[in-house]
Amino acid sequence: MRRNLQTTLRGKPRPDPMRDFDALPPPLRQWLATARLPWSPRSARRIWAKYQGDAAAALASLERAERATLARDVPKIWGKAHPSVQI
Repeated sequence: MRRNLQTTLRGKPRPDPMRDFDALPPPLRQWLATARLPWSPRSARRIWAKYQGDAAAALASLERAERATLARDVPKIWGKAHPSVQI
């Protein structure tokens, strides 16, 4: 049974979310710190990269994506009477 515990294969590199977060541009890090949803640094960077340096447009796009997700999920989770449904 000991053979199963030892391998010469390399393991997959594990992502370090804090290192990924620290590598983000400061305006994006600030937005993520105050976001209403838990964004991964990878998904936020993907949207940020589409705008190639236009921070205002990138942040507006992130805000729209977050609002759309909330508008879709809040009624399903907490019901249509929840105050956030009017977002």
